[in-house]
Amino acid sequence: PCPGPCLFLLLLPPPVRSQPVGAFDVCRSLLSSEAGPGWEFYACQPPPVNMKELMQIRVDPPGITCGNPPERFCTLENPYLCSDECDASSPDLSHPPQLMGDRERGGLITYWQTVTWSRYPEPLLANITLSWNKSLEVVDDIIVTFEYGRPTSMVLEKSMDKGVTWMPYQYYADDCMEVFGMMPKRVSELAPSNLTRVICTEQYSRWVGAKEEKAVVFEVRARFGVLAGPKLINMDALYTRMETMKGLRDFFTFTNLRLRLLRPALGGTYVQTDNLLKYFYAISNIDVPARCKCNLHAAQCLLRDATLMCDCDHNTDGQDCQRCRPGFKSRTWRPGSYLTLPKGTANTCTFTTVSNTNCECNGHSNRCSYIDFINVVTCVSCKHNTRGQRCQYCRLGYYRNASLPLDDENVCVGCQCDLQGSSSPHCSNSGLCQCKAGSTGRRCDTCLSGYTWREGGAGCTANVCDEERLLCQNGGTCLDYSSCICPANYTGERGGAQGVWAPRGSGELGALLLGLYRPNHRQQTPSALTQNLQNNSMLNESTHQLESSNEPGPGWTQLWVCWMLSAFALGIFPH
Repeated sequence: PCPGPCLFLLLLPPPVRSQPVGAFDVCRSLLSSEAGPGWEFYACQPPPVNMKELMQIRVDPPGITCGNPPERFCTLENPYLCSDECDASSPDLSHPPQLMGDRERGGLITYWQTVTWSRYPEPLLANITLSWNKSLEVVDDIIVTFEYGRPTSMVLEKSMDKGVTWMPYQYYADDCMEVFGMMPKRVSELAPSNLTRVICTEQYSRWVGAKEEKAVVFEVRARFGVLAGPKLINMDALYTRMETMKGLRDFFTFTNLRLRLLRPALGGTYVQTDNLLKYFYAISNIDVPARCKCNLHAAQCLLRDATLMCDCDHNTDGQDCQRCRPGFKSRTWRPGSYLTLPKGTANTCTFTTVSNTNCECNGHSNRCSYIDFINVVTCVSCKHNTRGQRCQYCRLGYYRNASLPLDDENVCVGCQCDLQGSSSPHCSNSGLCQCKAGSTGRRCDTCLSGYTWREGGAGCTANVCDEERLLCQNGGTCLDYSSCICPANYTGERGGAQGVWAPRGSGELGALLLGLYRPNHRQQTPSALTQNLQNNSMLNESTHQLESSNEPGPGWTQLWVCWMLSAFALGIFPH
């Protein structure tokens, strides 16, 4: 599995031409036997892709790219029509290095371009370094496409140690003996015994017209053809030589490539010093068909955090599957082999009985177990409240103390979530408990403003009243934030929200009004409905007594207005 975001190189566009792909695309298969299911392992390698979209491009020396400052240039076909311009500040007139590796759409050719040879006779030199930070194996021709003429001389170099050291891959010149002191040679002239020889070729440097011939090629397919035949029919012979011929596999391996441009196209003549604006380098495309080198221990290559990685099998590990996984004998590592054909030999790493020093359980266990069916080494009996394949996680109910190293005995700390304030005994990776409404704090043992802690499992409950915002009305007193003690003739949750003025001779009536109607309008239970009916009969009796009373007091009209105002205030009728 790939932790985090990964790009499988299978999804990238294939190289321009078909590749000599063998049958080494599967690392293992599940077989059934009388003893039960088991794995059979094979040599395997990732499929080839065009690596140009994954390469990092650097050009040297600084300032070699045209456009800063803007300058005019002309072509070798029209040497005195110098109306073209390179301007780095204009998107339409700039020619930055990344255009050597872009996808050209709609027939529009984009290209990188250097400054012109205005400082002649000082050499116009440019280096183009292509980096992948990963070992690759070239599987087909490397093609560099030039615009406005191919260089008169250049060198293709490679590095196998990510740019620390360099070695020549091939020389190119219109006159190999004059420029490099080498006899010109073609790849087709090589024999199996000298297939890895570095040659100088004049095939791609002589002037034949800028539009007719644009490509400079490092011929890989022709070298394969020396062993497998011109049409690469006998691939078995090539794979056999890969195993038996010393240095053959390394010859096709690299981590970086570098183009050293030594002299621009001259148009078949000498340098014309009266018009130096027609001499420069321009590259529109670089195709590098290759596969990730995984030592025949992986069938896929991943792009993980902008880094190419082999998806290793056969109990191997590393960017190139160059070592055994933890828990396996390191001395048993060997690269896979193409032999015996057709499936090769996996050379899987061997599991070993592990001790506390090489079990890699972060010091929380000294026992490991290898589960062959799923090909996993896992720690057994993790201590110190840890869990996981390498005891790298904390058990449920514990969280990691980030200030301690992973191998510390006290790295996992108990959550200690408050049972009344939290909704779960488990906490997050940072130790935060899941709090109920009104609770706060790491352990949910503190109440938010407007809430009060109550025992008996209630936890933090919302305040009914307080001394700041939720004041008891009409002189009421707040008792323990949970209820208001109302003065005489007042009632309700806070001594005013449900209370009404009760005039002399009608106190019983006001109380009955409050008893019959509640502002929350919850559905009444049968017992509550019976009580309200009784209150209604008492209301009729009180009204009759009021009408027959001779004492001064409000008349029926005043009583009716009082009753209606109370009903509206209590929300009995909609406003």
